[in-house]
Amino acid sequence: MYPLKFEPILKTIVWGGERIAPYKGIETEQKHIGESWELSGVKGNESVVLEGPLAGKTIAELVHTYKGALVGEHVYRNTGDEFPLLIKFIDALTDLSIQVHPNDELAAARHNGSKGKTEMWYVVDARPGAHLLSGLTKHITPEEYAARVADGTITDVLARHEVKPGDVFFLPAGRIHAICGGCFIAEIQQTSDITYRIYDYGRLGLDGKPREVHTELAKDAIDYTVYDNYRTEYTPARDEEIEVVSCPYFTTSILDLTLPYAKDLSAIDSFLVIMCLSGSGSLEVDGQEIGIGQGETVLIPADADDICFVPDEGMKLLTSYIR
Repeated sequence: MYPLKFEPILKTIVWGGERIAPYKGIETEQKHIGESWELSGVKGNESVVLEGPLAGKTIAELVHTYKGALVGEHVYRNTGDEFPLLIKFIDALTDLSIQVHPNDELAAARHNGSKGKTEMWYVVDARPGAHLLSGLTKHITPEEYAARVADGTITDVLARHEVKPGDVFFLPAGRIHAICGGCFIAEIQQTSDITYRIYDYGRLGLDGKPREVHTELAKDAIDYTVYDNYRTEYTPARDEEIEVVSCPYFTTSILDLTLPYAKDLSAIDSFLVIMCLSGSGSLEVDGQEIGIGQGETVLIPADADDICFVPDEGMKLLTSYIR
């Protein structure tokens, strides 16, 4: 097989901004684009191959046809025909709802065998003063949680983090969180669209009606543990691979390149997803070359043996695979 690009799926959302289209070089009259689903196996939102002999094929069709050659043998044994990651860019003009996602066990029990949602954020851009919410600042009981949602004080016990480009947050299932206004995020997550909306500031949706909240469903999904630090700490470096997150669902690294960088893929038995955060260059995969630029996402099939990342002048990338 060969590297694949997909048509982005643009989502118009009440809190969406106007940065995604120009960031990705897309011309569109669509407004309030909150999310660009770069690579999705979510049913009803399956990504479609953009170009080449497989143009028009969905990611679900590709996984069904090529199986382990596309996603990795151990990945296919675990997740079957469903592509296991959902890759997004998110632009928040205003605050998203406060939310939480169930783990695999709870999602399977409540939602017909669905997967839970563990995810991570990489801050691509942030306006001055922009912040995120992630985790609790004090221990609360499920009963106190419900009372605080009812009286609008739930934000008083949520950890607020001012952010800048390059910040990383790992969000295991069960952690209360919210992306807030002014943040532009790259998100890697399990293939799941299950979100329990806890609190939405009384906001109306694009249809003019209050958006549904899931206070009771969320009560049993929340991890009420208080942690010392909710950020993912790492030391930035040029021209080397910096692993920032490793969990059962994905392993993600940052590559900030000014020089070519080669990587052996033969031992990982997994696809590799590459998101270009800035700059441009090319990917040389088993003798085949494909260009990549800011805002583009490329899928490298699992049967690839080696890759060389070649920046033009500079190129910052996120890479993700399943260990």
